[in-house]
Amino acid sequence: MTTQTVLHEEFVPLKSQIAISAGDAATAILQSMAAAGALTYYFVSLRGLDAKLAGTVWLLFGIWNAINDPLFGYISDRTKSALGRRIPYIRYGAPILVLGFVAFWVKIPNTDAQQTALFIHMLLALFVYDALYTAIATSFWVMPYEVAVSNKARGSIYVWKIIFMVFTIVVPFAVEATIKPEVGDMSGITTFRWAMIALGLTMGLIIFFSTYFFKEKHFTQEEEQFGFIKAFKECFTNRSFVVFEVISFTIIFAQTALMTGIWYYFDVLDMPRGPMLGALGAGIVIGVNLWIQMRDRWGIKLCTQLFALGFAIGCGLVAVFGRNTALATVGFFLFGVGFSGGMYLIPLMNGDVVDMDEERTGLRREGMYAGINSFITKPAISIAAWALLSIMTAYGYDDKLPAAAQSYSAGTGVLIGWAAPTGILLFISFLSLFLYPLAGAEWEAIKVKLAKVHAEKERAYLEAHGYKFVE
Repeated sequence: MTTQTVLHEEFVPLKSQIAISAGDAATAILQSMAAAGALTYYFVSLRGLDAKLAGTVWLLFGIWNAINDPLFGYISDRTKSALGRRIPYIRYGAPILVLGFVAFWVKIPNTDAQQTALFIHMLLALFVYDALYTAIATSFWVMPYEVAVSNKARGSIYVWKIIFMVFTIVVPFAVEATIKPEVGDMSGITTFRWAMIALGLTMGLIIFFSTYFFKEKHFTQEEEQFGFIKAFKECFTNRSFVVFEVISFTIIFAQTALMTGIWYYFDVLDMPRGPMLGALGAGIVIGVNLWIQMRDRWGIKLCTQLFALGFAIGCGLVAVFGRNTALATVGFFLFGVGFSGGMYLIPLMNGDVVDMDEERTGLRREGMYAGINSFITKPAISIAAWALLSIMTAYGYDDKLPAAAQSYSAGTGVLIGWAAPTGILLFISFLSLFLYPLAGAEWEAIKVKLAKVHAEKERAYLEAHGYKFVE
């Protein structure tokens, strides 16, 4: 009679699942205000920084990211500490992250419309903020792999991450709809500044204290990692990663462009918020449910292609018919379906890419992949902001005038700069995904093989740390 061993299922406490997801969402909320509409609007429309100089800030900022992101991914994979590979960066980096975020909104006396002073202010604050944003966001991105080794335990965390993602969209829209001041409204600008400072402090506290409610596993610290050059090169020999980066870049570009442009869209074109934001929310809810239901039936590759194509059509509707409430509302609904795909499917696709790397190298290198992904995608933030501001300016947008005084041509510039480049990139992404190799029977066989490898690693690690087996 043979005996069968059964490993007790690994358990991640509910408080840990919520803490990871809340800290991740708090980090994303700060980024949505810094990298999207609020920061650019504040410096250009409220403080008087020339739109072209603001665009230059974003382009210079992209150079910093080229150094910052892959370097941190490499360092974090090799970090060894009692807290783990990621938690130290979150806990001790949170105060510096908040310092950089608060610095955006602190008004230096006698600098309004002083172009050099405003340029330096925005640029330096971005550099300080982003150095720690990279460390913290990357750490939260891979944290499910650090606190658990079983797929079931990791899956419970991703459910909460999806729930908390809603706040990363709701908060920027709520700020835009409630406390965004008009040009020249000095009282409103002061209220806005203090609200942003309060938001930064609150999110920073959530990020900091979240680290006291979860712990990392430590077995990955024992693996010998590649040197930096080899680690960097190995990522780009992974064909699935190269194709993935096209859609990953595009989604960051889309999120930045749309969240920035919406601040100008509702004001300059005087469009009704209610039906469009309602359609956006409906698209997100319906989209998340659709992708969850169809993920296994259609596969991640096809689902991603479909949301990219739908998102592109929505951009086309807004770029061409953005002044028509009915057609623009349809566009906003498709935006929502696209946003939901970006929230749910892109992390799953990224997981497959990292799994393929493990199949090729035998190592789990989530930090390096996250760092290089940021290295590639963060310039999308700069380029999206620069493209929108450049196109708006070319069509006659005057940052010294209130929204009601802008020309009809300026409104056209908002529509084109906001939606057209994003739509083009989404359609290119749709086409590029035909080259994505991680689909079909061959990939499913590799996934089965990896599942067995993970189970063996899980068993060996848990046995070594006191977990008991039932005979």
